[in-house]
Amino acid sequence: MNSLPMGRRLTKKFWHQRYLMILTLPVVLWIIIFNYVPMYGIIIAFQEYTPFNGFLHSPWTGLANFNELFTDPTFQESLKNTIQISVAKLIFGFPAPIVLAILLKELKHPRFTRIVQSFTYLPYFVSWVLVVGFMYTLLDPQTGVVSQLLQILGIVNKDTMLMGDPHSFLSLVVITEIWKNIGWNSIIYLAAIAGIDPQLYEAAYVDGAGRFRRIWHITLPALKPTIVILLILSVGGLINSNFDQMFLMQNSMTQDAANVLSVYAYKMGIVMGRFSYGTAVGLFQSVVAFGLMYVTNYLSRKFTKESLF
Repeated sequence: MNSLPMGRRLTKKFWHQRYLMILTLPVVLWIIIFNYVPMYGIIIAFQEYTPFNGFLHSPWTGLANFNELFTDPTFQESLKNTIQISVAKLIFGFPAPIVLAILLKELKHPRFTRIVQSFTYLPYFVSWVLVVGFMYTLLDPQTGVVSQLLQILGIVNKDTMLMGDPHSFLSLVVITEIWKNIGWNSIIYLAAIAGIDPQLYEAAYVDGAGRFRRIWHITLPALKPTIVILLILSVGGLINSNFDQMFLMQNSMTQDAANVLSVYAYKMGIVMGRFSYGTAVGLFQSVVAFGLMYVTNYLSRKFTKESLF
């Protein structure tokens, strides 16, 4: 047993790892400055904040902003839209990168695999501004290639403006979200698959197990810890939504369907100048997100023995 005091042991360990500490220092400072320091601003959710008075001199209002929040019909509609869109993304978007990673692993031609990976990774680096612009072009009822194809197949009418149809809004949101992020999100699953012992597949093949049997009994069990951790994080994000995507995809005809909590907080806090009210919306999202993640983590630890903490 080490007889050195704990303080000296920590100092010695830090000294031996000083170069690694220096490398991580910029990241730690970035997290502190942009993630922890702004937490001080949470107090304006309990004030009638004005920039001229600042934090110290703005009058306190207690829970008045939250009382107004929970009785506002627009907030209730935004909450419903947020949950509806987030659940749809979770149901259809969460399994998509898992399936893609397994399919890429099963490809036998390395060159073709790299080509597929490049094409699926590329959309992640395209901004939502360009993506939504492409959507308006491709879905234009008169000149859009995708819209013309759907008209030929009889799925839509020639006068249907898909980007302005509230009924097709949810489908477009989920499809574009999957298209943009499926490749990037599959990277972590591919890394987990790469760590599987190849001898397990060889032994299963010798025992007569087919491809689907090997996937079901070897690949998926090996991916289980990764899937559970990412699922916990995804459930924790149900109350949040992709602000860039929702804000850019909304228009005069779909603004009711696109009015999620993040867009609602932006409109109330920045556009209308109600900083305290907008902060109350954001604080509500953070508290609910933490609660969802905590409950999901507890249930996962109880039933699957896998957990985030």
